[in-house]
Amino acid sequence: MDKNTRLTPTSDSTLQAAADWWVRLRDPHRSASDEEHWLEWSGRDAQRLDAFARISELGTQLGAVDAETRRELLREFAPASARTTRWPAYAIAASLLLAVAAGGALWNRHRANAVEVENYATAVAVDRNVALSDGSQVAIGGATRLTTRYTRDRRDVNLSTGEAFFQVAHDTARPFVVAAGEVSIRAVGTAFNVRRTGARVTITVAEGRVRVASSEAAASGSVSAADALEAVAGQQISFDPRASGLTVSSITPARATSWREHRLEFVNEPLDSVVANINRYSTRPLVLADEKLGTLAFTGTVDPGALDGWLRALPKILPLRVDADGERVAIAAADSKRR
Repeated sequence: MDKNTRLTPTSDSTLQAAADWWVRLRDPHRSASDEEHWLEWSGRDAQRLDAFARISELGTQLGAVDAETRRELLREFAPASARTTRWPAYAIAASLLLAVAAGGALWNRHRANAVEVENYATAVAVDRNVALSDGSQVAIGGATRLTTRYTRDRRDVNLSTGEAFFQVAHDTARPFVVAAGEVSIRAVGTAFNVRRTGARVTITVAEGRVRVASSEAAASGSVSAADALEAVAGQQISFDPRASGLTVSSITPARATSWREHRLEFVNEPLDSVVANINRYSTRPLVLADEKLGTLAFTGTVDPGALDGWLRALPKILPLRVDADGERVAIAAADSKRR
């Protein structure tokens, strides 16, 4: 086990709750609403996201040990889970070990129908790199939530919110499909970026090609050539329900992952989408005082680490003003009255 994976007593209740969620989300008989409840729970506090990430890492490490080691650990930890006088971390380890052991037995009994589900979430301004079980790599941006669901026939990912860059391991027998709201992206042996801001979705291809269709058509399993749109390296597909369907544009592939270098790139993007994405990296949130401002188009680069400079320049580009205080930044129409 990684010596850096430790359960500290300063947040035992949060870690225990995270462990409970980790076990609950791996129950094959869980309810359909469990993932929504988990997202609600994890979204209330950044410390919960961190705790869940640590528990997930520990659970993965426990699952990787051999059967004999696992039995020894169960003998050591499982009886302690009933004793409240010992540190709660023992109970956490016990619950994870029991879940891993149960998961192994379930896999042996239902190998043909096995479903592997993992949930990932990051806090504001926190990026994370994840290696998936098939060898695919995912770079997850700040304030992002996604779920992977693997079976022997498919590799499905649901991006609930935020941004992720996928480097997909080649496997023609199991298509890799990312669902982001109303959009479904299918790829094999491809590197591409997906950003979801509310209902707006932007897909940028860095390598290979992807096939984009509506999530409804993809779910039905009957996506025709007329229903889908293909994009290759150097192309970007944008979906906005306020606009007319999918639009395709050219883009330098390096810009697809500029956020990993702490640069947010926007091309003719609505201001409300720009603000929402900046807020995934800013501890001082930006707020649009007038919804009409959200439709203004913005093109440019934003460095979240030098946000004040961008805010000073913004009124020179668009007809608005910026009112900042210690807790938040309000963006209002230039001709509106100050409060």
